[in-house]
Amino acid sequence: MSQSGAPTQASRSSDTDPLPPRDPRPAIRDRALALGFDAIGFCSADLGPEARARLTDFLAAGQHGDMGWLADRADQRSHPRALWPEARSVIALGLSYAPEDDPLASLALRDRGTISVYARNRDYHDIVKGKLKHLAQFVVSRFGPAVKVFVDTAPVMEKPLAERAGLGWQGKHTNLVSRAHGSWLFLGEIYTTLELTPDEPHADRCGTCARCMAACPTDAFPAPYRLDATRCISYLTIEHRGPIPLELRPLMGNRIYGCDDCLAVCPWNRFAQAGAHPGLTARPELTAPTLTSLAALDDAGFRTMFTGSPIKRIGRDRFVRNVLIAIGNSADPRLRAVAASLTQDANPVVAEAARWAEQCLGG
Repeated sequence: MSQSGAPTQASRSSDTDPLPPRDPRPAIRDRALALGFDAIGFCSADLGPEARARLTDFLAAGQHGDMGWLADRADQRSHPRALWPEARSVIALGLSYAPEDDPLASLALRDRGTISVYARNRDYHDIVKGKLKHLAQFVVSRFGPAVKVFVDTAPVMEKPLAERAGLGWQGKHTNLVSRAHGSWLFLGEIYTTLELTPDEPHADRCGTCARCMAACPTDAFPAPYRLDATRCISYLTIEHRGPIPLELRPLMGNRIYGCDDCLAVCPWNRFAQAGAHPGLTARPELTAPTLTSLAALDDAGFRTMFTGSPIKRIGRDRFVRNVLIAIGNSADPRLRAVAASLTQDANPVVAEAARWAEQCLGG
């Protein structure tokens, strides 16, 4: 109040004008980091035409192979509001799983198998979803919107959304690259009815580098930013159910679940610190397991060994098929008897892979 008793301009304004709405983003960001996420960004619940065009071209070329689920819900995948019309914003999250050691070191050990870094311990879907649910509960309790959480289990284009939210950019290997975490980020999303100010999309910083494309053992990149999944070792060892094409088998080496070559050679990895989540730290028995022990797994033994692991979902038969391809590529005659012992396996795909491996080793 002034000495005359009349309100000042400042007090008059505060009495009559509504307060500007509080920006929820800092509180959400702080909570996400406290929960253990390593990256967070915000974008509107839509995707630009470039992302939709990439998906359309990918499917039209048949480069999704056996992954029919990509085509079945393509419209919802390329239009977030087709999946949930009420969504207004996306909270994009990243969790680092950067390895402590060289992820490609085991490729030189021909009597051993190489498992992708992300699958050397617990299933990341469970870890990330747990954190997402905690964060979603916080957003609802603090700000009151409706929310839905996703971790690679719904028609959501995670990498384009993460790029739009400023977490990184899609590199020439089509995976997300972060300046802070390299190519080692698990992604998850919270769709929400909350209106959030978008972050700036991340610029592409690949430049002229094409190390990821050159590193691919099976030449699965027909052009920068394009992947032919039907030639990708990750697809062949995880998603593909039948016999692996003969011409690709010698190129797989001892990679028995997934492939990290294009990720591991990215120069931006030099800035990445090893992931801190204990559930993502490699189990010693999965860092370079012997092919002999893996080939001997029956269904019960497979389930026991991979309880809580993403590997469990492909089943014993597909996994042992992969192991036999590695045995055939080992050039180790001591493993011939291992292959021979599976040539009459009850699963015809396993039996065929065993006969191929035996022939490769001089059978």
